[in-house]
Amino acid sequence: MTVAHRTAADRIDDFIPILKGDLIEALVKSRAANDAEREKFRAICRALAAINHCEYLARLERMRADYYYLDPQVDRRGAADDACSERAYCDLLQSLDRVLRNANFVELPHREIADAHRQRTLRRVALKAPLDHFRQIRFYRRGRHMEQFAVSEWFGLRRRKIEAEVYDDVVLLVAIKSHAEISSPADLRALERRKIRPGSVLLKCFRNIALSEINALFPNVRVVMSDFDKLMLGVPAIVGGIPILLNLYATVGVLFLVIGFHLGLKVAVHDKDVRTAFAALSGLVALGTFVFRQWIRYQHQSLRYRTELSDTIYYRNINNNAGIFDYLIGAAEEQECKEAVLAYHFLQVAPGPLDVGDLVERVEIWLRDVFAVDFKFNVATALLKLERLGLVRREGERLFVSPLEGALAQLNAVWNSLFSADSRRPDRTGAISAAPD
Repeated sequence: MTVAHRTAADRIDDFIPILKGDLIEALVKSRAANDAEREKFRAICRALAAINHCEYLARLERMRADYYYLDPQVDRRGAADDACSERAYCDLLQSLDRVLRNANFVELPHREIADAHRQRTLRRVALKAPLDHFRQIRFYRRGRHMEQFAVSEWFGLRRRKIEAEVYDDVVLLVAIKSHAEISSPADLRALERRKIRPGSVLLKCFRNIALSEINALFPNVRVVMSDFDKLMLGVPAIVGGIPILLNLYATVGVLFLVIGFHLGLKVAVHDKDVRTAFAALSGLVALGTFVFRQWIRYQHQSLRYRTELSDTIYYRNINNNAGIFDYLIGAAEEQECKEAVLAYHFLQVAPGPLDVGDLVERVEIWLRDVFAVDFKFNVATALLKLERLGLVRREGERLFVSPLEGALAQLNAVWNSLFSADSRRPDRTGAISAAPD
């Protein structure tokens, strides 16, 4: 399905764009119970959040350790060998992909990116990004909406509004080839000019990026003039340059004769030849001035497009490289906690056992009614979390959860076990694993 033919239903994601605190308070208010029961539910939410935070802290430490020797901003003195770096690279990709999925990010297929880029709905210039330097490129997006943009037409005399799909958050991963994989000295020099170390991994996070502008996020993207711009610059150049070239064609021979006379290669020249030579010289100056003016126009147009491209990247870039881990871990932690809280609440307040379909329907209808949010509830992740914590059990298709007091006691036991001697399992990076990945 192409971008242009997506329906509104296709744009619904499993991302919950609601602050965790607001969601919990809305759930508390919806509970037909006394204050003591509501406080118990709040305590369960706090316990879930605390356990989730502890588990994700261990993942954060592992991701930081894996990224250390892949960070382009870290000097490689004393770095690990190639085998260790390769292992860290594979571990980082696996951990990052898991965290992004938990934060409700979805990987964009390259076919979809190429299809959207060919439309070029928001800018008429083409963007080129050579892929020779890259080992791997991945785009992830989360949340999307339709937005109106003003587009200039007819030399800026007319402006019309178009509607385009915009991604709320975009994460870009770019793995640079190792030094051994880059055979061209020119490519190595290009990376050195950009202060990019071979074998490193670039991570970037952007906000509010239109789908048709995804290619503008590549680290080595460059602007290519559109056919319209080439025509607007080329036609005046041809029209203005032809008369100058015709005049030069008739006089340039005489100019060489005069030059030969001054060099002693010709015995004499007539006064008329000298005047003609001066006219030819003036024509050459005019031609040089004309070429220089056209070059300035081209550079001005190119600079304007590069400025637009730079603004797109600069003002929407919210994090880079190692700093992105805290943002992603926080996003994944909050999303997973909200999903677990929603699932527990609706299973616990239901008059009878629910199956998975009933649970999904109740959660989605409630969020639509209370927050006017359409989304697909990620019920599999929510139930997996609750089952691992011992709060949900299955009997066939039916789901059962522990009552408030039993759930709170179970969560307290899980919290205490995180810091017991048996559960403190240091991994190869030295981080304490609070829970299995």
